[in-house]
Amino acid sequence: MEFKNIKGSIVALITPFKEDGSVNFDALEKLVERQIEGGTAAILSLGTTGEYPTMSHEEDDEVVACTIKAVAGRVPVIVGSGSNCTATQIKKSIDYEKMGADALLLISPYYNKANEEGMYRHFAETADKVSIPCILYNVPGRTGCSIPISVVERLSKHPNIVAIKEASGNMGYAMEVAQFCGPDFAMYSGDDDINIPIYAAGGSGTISVFANLLPKESAEIAAKWFAGDTAGALEEHLHYLQLMKKLFIEVNPIPIKAAMNYMGLNAGPCRLPLAGLSEKSAAVLKAEMTKLGLI
Repeated sequence: MEFKNIKGSIVALITPFKEDGSVNFDALEKLVERQIEGGTAAILSLGTTGEYPTMSHEEDDEVVACTIKAVAGRVPVIVGSGSNCTATQIKKSIDYEKMGADALLLISPYYNKANEEGMYRHFAETADKVSIPCILYNVPGRTGCSIPISVVERLSKHPNIVAIKEASGNMGYAMEVAQFCGPDFAMYSGDDDINIPIYAAGGSGTISVFANLLPKESAEIAAKWFAGDTAGALEEHLHYLQLMKKLFIEVNPIPIKAAMNYMGLNAGPCRLPLAGLSEKSAAVLKAEMTKLGLI
């Protein structure tokens, strides 16, 4: 399915694991179905929430193939093909396009970082090599570097770069990105707790962790906003705000997997170096979920 002018809630899907650490493909298929039934506008596979750094390339391919097959063309599938090696990112991007991905999520180079021209070429040269749309991913809390606004401006004019997932948590940065948004370049929130401010700044939706837990509610908040019911969207967003924040009480995706397991959604454990949620954090998360009637 073509990824074009998508508005709404896009889930950054977890990768469910069995207790022995292997990928739980049966659970993955069920989670995909639950997302589509909940009104998710698109599905992101192999994002940060999907724990791709701890999976082999072979596992990456198997998860992508399973996700694309389960979705069966009903919503677009975005695949995270990013790497801090541009050559690797290009190869993975070409491979995922051949596998049937509808769009790609490209992260800024982490650890080695990049100077301004290198940052631009990291994204532009990847987008040059594929024909499906590419989405920039700005998450300096993970990568140790932010995509310079000047580079976002240049990349927003690239014919095959259609959006940015903005996950810096910095509304000042988001407001500068908003200058480049229009019919050919969109901004998606990468932090659930500030989805509404991002929407108000011209964002087109969210690439959401929260949607793993409550896909219908995440989709409804976005739908209300884009239908003009901004007050209703804000009210519902505020209803779940503390839960959204507590899903980051420890490093993502530890809390979201724990929350899903509390609801019987069979997310399984995380892979090391991500250990299970601490007892203290688990008590806080369970209390909020109990307050909302989720467990």
